[in-house]
Amino acid sequence: MEQVKAKVPRGFTRFYVLYLLTEKEMTGKEIIEEAELRSEGDWTPSPGLIYPLLNRLLRDKMIVEVDSGFKITEEGLKILHQYNRMQDQFDRQFQLINKLGISVYTAGKFLAEETIDRITSLNMSLRERLNRKSVDVQEKFDEMYEEFLLSELERLNSKKGLYTE
Repeated sequence: MEQVKAKVPRGFTRFYVLYLLTEKEMTGKEIIEEAELRSEGDWTPSPGLIYPLLNRLLRDKMIVEVDSGFKITEEGLKILHQYNRMQDQFDRQFQLINKLGISVYTAGKFLAEETIDRITSLNMSLRERLNRKSVDVQEKFDEMYEEFLLSELERLNSKKGLYTE
């Protein structure tokens, strides 16, 4: 069987590792071996992919280290559940488009475009919020700076009075 040369989709390995850890505690080596076994040799994630990923999952408190390897946490389960909900929605949309007689390629294209539109919309919304927040922060800074300058001017004027008497 020919091995897959292209990388798996971005972000897939993170959720796959979390998924495997719902089944049982595993070491990094066991995760690599399990992926190779389940893909029938088509995909063997490298240690250079798995071990840094495990460190990020530890840092983000999605997994914890135990005697037998790694174990998924409540936070990891929550993230995996969110991913599964999103995947279910995607699957339902894909099935509907297929029922309508549209090819798999076209269905995938429609869904990819919708996803890109959602991401773009979210990005624009975040930028808008940040810009609005930046204006608020700048206005607050300007007010505080003005108060500081006025108090300094008042202080200098009071000292000036001491020098003129």
